[in-house]
This record gives sequence, structure tokens and C-alpha cells, in this order.
Amino acid sequence: MKFSDCHSVEDFRKLAKRRLPAPVFHYIDGAADDEITKQRNSAAFADCDLVPNVLVDTSDIDMRVTVMGREIAMPLMLSPTALQRLFHWQGERAVAAVAERFNTWFGISSLATVSIEEIGCITTPKLFQFYVHRDRDLNVSMIERCKAAKFDAIALTVDVAVSGNRERCLRSGFTSPPRFTPASALSYAAHPAWVANYLFREKFSLPNLSTHVDEGTNVALSVADYFNTMLEPSLDWTMAEAIRKSWGGQFALKGIMSVADARRAVNIGATAIYVSNHGGRQLDGSRSPFDQIAEIADAVGGQVDIICDGGVRRGSHVLKALAAGATACSGGRLYLYALAAAGEAGVQRIVGKLRDEIERDMKLMGVRSVAELDRSMLRYR
Repeated sequence: MKFSDCHSVEDFRKLAKRRLPAPVFHYIDGAADDEITKQRNSAAFADCDLVPNVLVDTSDIDMRVTVMGREIAMPLMLSPTALQRLFHWQGERAVAAVAERFNTWFGISSLATVSIEEIGCITTPKLFQFYVHRDRDLNVSMIERCKAAKFDAIALTVDVAVSGNRERCLRSGFTSPPRFTPASALSYAAHPAWVANYLFREKFSLPNLSTHVDEGTNVALSVADYFNTMLEPSLDWTMAEAIRKSWGGQFALKGIMSVADARRAVNIGATAIYVSNHGGRQLDGSRSPFDQIAEIADAVGGQVDIICDGGVRRGSHVLKALAAGATACSGGRLYLYALAAAGEAGVQRIVGKLRDEIERDMKLMGVRSVAELDRSMLRYR
């Protein structure tokens, strides 16, 4: 498969698998336990049909939505994900550049491979995914750096009380930074371009953490070990509200899956919730985000922005989520495969493809604005 043959997220997934060492690919592609929830995240959209209307003048299509106080050009956001320079040497810089071109939200993780300050320079709406660490000084530092860099929002990750059981990572021995072992040596050796970029370009680091901790930058740890030893296990609603007050701006909770928690998010003053199961990487056997959108929208719609985060692979998936009650959709793997396969050019191509799908599918649905999408256009199998 060549770059020119990539027309979908799945196409880029296949190309990424060829171009990445196995431990790195399986970190992106893998999930928890039997990976049932990861599969369900996308499969859930297939259990719902769109019902189009016809003979509508769709010569002008309006895809704009407002999320966390910022208007964006399309209802698809690029989720924050960790360790991006392991997938391609351009990393978060490539994704940020594409987000700017498409005028949509871009987020970086606490475990990003570029600094808060560098991403603060981009003009598109920017979000910081905040993992609460046991090191309180580190927590304070990250919030203050986001304020100084004029980030538009913080998303507090709330679904990592303990790491999910990511068995692919256990088998491959994946760590940050990568640890080259006898078991993985052959896979790395088979990808000399990746190895050359990793060894001879900018030194790998996690600059938003390395001011306070060595783990992940200088000390190799698995993601599971990092979550289990470095993150704050006592995070609760009281702490979440305190973080919101300390931040003082647009504030999202990432990892909300129940109506009860959506209501609690509203009560502590959150301005958005990511309906998300962490890409199926935490609790296997949980519901898909799309399956939860309607009941959460019925409970808190209009009080908080609702972002459907997980399993989005097509423009039609975005339309289904918005019709069910979401404000917008967001995804990580959908651009990570493309980043791994072809850097900035790959991300540009897949985001452009998805944007075109959203526009084309709106015309085929007979809707001129995303505001016209509603549940009368959905039928569940």
C-alpha cells in the first residue's frame, strides 16, 4: 500500500502497521483485555442507520459548531494523545499545523513530546489534557504554564484510577522512552528509517513532565507502570472542582460515561464533557461513547458541551453522534495512524478526507447546517 492509496482511516492503519516497529504500532492500535470495547466503539455506529431527506437545496453547507466558547469550522476535533514523536518525528507539531489549517480544536497530553509553550503559539483553539500527578508541584506547574501560554481549555482525565490491562504492550515490552530488548530488536531492526529518526533527530522527551520527574523521559516505564505509580489515586469530585477553580477557564472532564457523572460534571461547573472510554484502553466491556450520547444529552444537553470521543472513523459517524445529541466529535487514532504512516502530509490527508465526508454526507442527508441534525434522522437496529 502507498500513501496515494490511503482514502480512509483503515487504509492509514494498514500503512502505519508497515512503517512502525511492532511495539510502537501495537501501543497505538491496542486496548485493554480482549479489546471488546475498542471494537464496539466503532461498531456501535453500524447499529444505527441514517434516514435522509431529499430535494433540499444544499449548495451552501454550514459545518460550524461552537465548543467550549470557540467556534470551529467543522464538528470534528483532534483529541490529545501521548508520545506522538514516537509515531513520527514530526509528532504534535504536524497535528497542530493541520488543526490550524482546518480551524478545529487540537489538544496535547500531559505526556506530550512538545512543550506547552510551543503549542501555545498556535492560533487554533488549544486544549491541555491534564493528568493529576502525585507530585503536587508538577500539577501546579502545568496549570500555571497553560495559563501563561494562553491555552483555551483544560480537560481533566478522569478514567485512569488505575491503568487498564493493555496486553499487547505487556507482550511487546513497550515503554517510554522505548527500551530496546532482545525480544523487540528484530522488529526495530526491520524499520531502519524509524530507528534513524528516533536516534538522530531531536532527543525524545516529555517536556511538560521532565521539569519535575524523570520517568517517561530519562527512566523507561510502561504506560501501565507510569499510571499506577505516578498518577494521583485519590482524585475525586472535590479535587476536580478545586482544579476547575484553580484553572478558572473553560474546563472539560474527559472520560464521562454515565448520566450520573454527567450531572455531577455540570454541578462542579464543567463547561464540557468528553463522553469517552479512553479508546477502550481502560475498562474493557464498557459501553461505547456513541451508545451513551442520547441519554446523556437528554440529562444535561444545553448545560454543558457534549463531545463524543471514541470510535469515529467516518464522516457519517460524526453526523450520527450530532443527531443523537453531541455538540461535536473528537478522535485520536483517526489521525495517529495517518501521522505514523506519513507525518504531517498523512494527517492533512485524513482530516481533509473526513471533512469532505462530513460535507458530502450532510448534502446526502438533506441538511444545510449541523444544527438541523436530530434523532428523527436516526433508526437503531
